[in-house]
Amino acid sequence: MIHKTVIKARYAETDQMGIIHHSVYPVWYETARTEFIKTSGITYSQLEKKGIMLPLSEIGCKYILPVHYEDEVVVETKITKITCAKIVFGYRVLLDGKVVNEGFSVHGFVSSDSFKPINIKKVLPDFYEKLKSVYED
Repeated sequence: MIHKTVIKARYAETDQMGIIHHSVYPVWYETARTEFIKTSGITYSQLEKKGIMLPLSEIGCKYILPVHYEDEVVVETKITKITCAKIVFGYRVLLDGKVVNEGFSVHGFVSSDSFKPINIKKVLPDFYEKLKSVYED
């Protein structure tokens, strides 16, 4: 499943050249990932209340075309890999149907009290199965 999140580029996100600063894309990924997670029937804050966190362990980003102030982009988000211990999300940012950016982020499933890895399949099996069902190989 590919989830689509619409984001309007804000003036504060531009750099001196008038384009969206490179540091903004991971923030857009986070916004899109949070919306994607909601489709599983649980929010990030609900996960945290259950004692589960998804810290970032790796991120990658490829810049293809510029985005400017007030451009409306669509961030496509999908799961590209999932195991009992980690999840990898893929992102494509589109402007007028053209890919302007691609990226990924890797997150581990950890306990909020110990920050040690957990087996999400055992701790929250319904959540794991829902994510697994929308995983795109």
